[in-house]
Amino acid sequence: MSSNKTKPNILFLLAEDISTDLECYGMPQVKTPVLNKLAENGIQYMNAYGTNSICSPSRSNMMVGVHQNIINAQHHRSNREIPLAQPYQPITKYLRDVGYTCILGNKKVRAVGKKIDVNFKHNPLGPWNGETEFGLFDKIGDFQVADQPFFAQVTLHVTHRGGWWNSVSNQSKHKVDPDKVVLPPYYADTKEIREDWAKYLDQMEYMDYEVGLLLEDLESKGMRDNTIIIFIGDNGRCNIRGKGYLFEPGLHLPLIVNWPAGLSGGKKDERLVASVDVAATILEAAGVELPGYMTAKSILNENTKSREYIYSARDLWDEVLEQSRAITTKKYRYIRNNVTNQSYDAHQAYLEFYRPAVHIMRGLFETGKLNDLQASFFKKDKQHEELYDIVNDPFETQNLLNNPDYKFVANEMRGYYDDWNSKNHDHGLDPINWETTVYPGALDVVAWIKKEKPDVIKKMKAGIEPNYGKLANEFKNYHAKKN
Repeated sequence: MSSNKTKPNILFLLAEDISTDLECYGMPQVKTPVLNKLAENGIQYMNAYGTNSICSPSRSNMMVGVHQNIINAQHHRSNREIPLAQPYQPITKYLRDVGYTCILGNKKVRAVGKKIDVNFKHNPLGPWNGETEFGLFDKIGDFQVADQPFFAQVTLHVTHRGGWWNSVSNQSKHKVDPDKVVLPPYYADTKEIREDWAKYLDQMEYMDYEVGLLLEDLESKGMRDNTIIIFIGDNGRCNIRGKGYLFEPGLHLPLIVNWPAGLSGGKKDERLVASVDVAATILEAAGVELPGYMTAKSILNENTKSREYIYSARDLWDEVLEQSRAITTKKYRYIRNNVTNQSYDAHQAYLEFYRPAVHIMRGLFETGKLNDLQASFFKKDKQHEELYDIVNDPFETQNLLNNPDYKFVANEMRGYYDDWNSKNHDHGLDPINWETTVYPGALDVVAWIKKEKPDVIKKMKAGIEPNYGKLANEFKNYHAKKN
């Protein structure tokens, strides 16, 4: 094992709620020059997929290197008082054991980039033994020469829906023109939806700028060459068919690895890669022998065999319990929905504040103005099984499940589903323990504004995003005065 002086630093960048919507992945109108250069001089993974489409389960699997449904971390923001079962440990435990300083966040990015959001008992800072001590990191804020070798996890928060989107968009040097965006066919083409899509893409430019600030900081401290950069989205884009769903925009993630001292660049890697694999990649870069329990596979060695398939899941998100599973290969996606009597548009309270396109399209659906593809998101039931050719039909417009020409493919994908479940226990298929989950406060805020602020509901239906944070505070004060 190499000495600490030669161990690489590791900068792990988690961009919130984005699909492959970067310039280097071919998204029109977007300007991401920093990430373009990282991809050009590094390795850009073209087929990276999440094993969950919601932040906390996804972050849990990347922190442990094991599929979230195996470690009972599949329900959003659940089990926060329950320690990880043995023998599972966070990757920061292994990194610390070989001399790494583990750093959370960085002062150069919005919200200091210090989001952790994992579904097991933990503290941001302090030692870890998994029984009485649950600290994940050593410090918060920035990386210094004296911290070497370091592992720094930084969340790029700007791409998460929030009240800052308007100001960030207005400050853009290359503001995306709503009239020129190319909408996926499952969106209705309206002024409001085009503006919302353009605003989302504007966040990419700012996020790219923040990556540039971090790279400049490394350069100024003489640490850039021996720092491996791993950039990935924590889950898909926050919109229709994206975050919370098992379609392409919910699961397909950007993944770029750049390491001037250790990797030759300029490669587009076509292997099938799972989000969980970044954990094994980080440990291998640090010279750590991978624990035998890991389901993650390091992707540093380009000769490592591609995954045959990826098993993804969607379980509890706030008050909405789904039990959907997806099998993704390089050519096909199979989805199994165990809860069919619930619309994709589940009227989830939190999402009501952050989905202008849903409100606009919901109104169009109610008046019969959507085509069949667009309307499928709003129908009251879901199909139990879905099968898509994601190469020839990347927008997943045609369900091939009942097409006799694809009978063999359907059975092969079902076989992969059975294969995964024969080797692993999927905790998401067990009855849920609601006592270990968090009550979604947005439920009460929605009920309150329906009663007390009908003007806000009217604006939401018109595609105007309200300030949820402000409304939540108003509700809190209203409730306090009432009691």
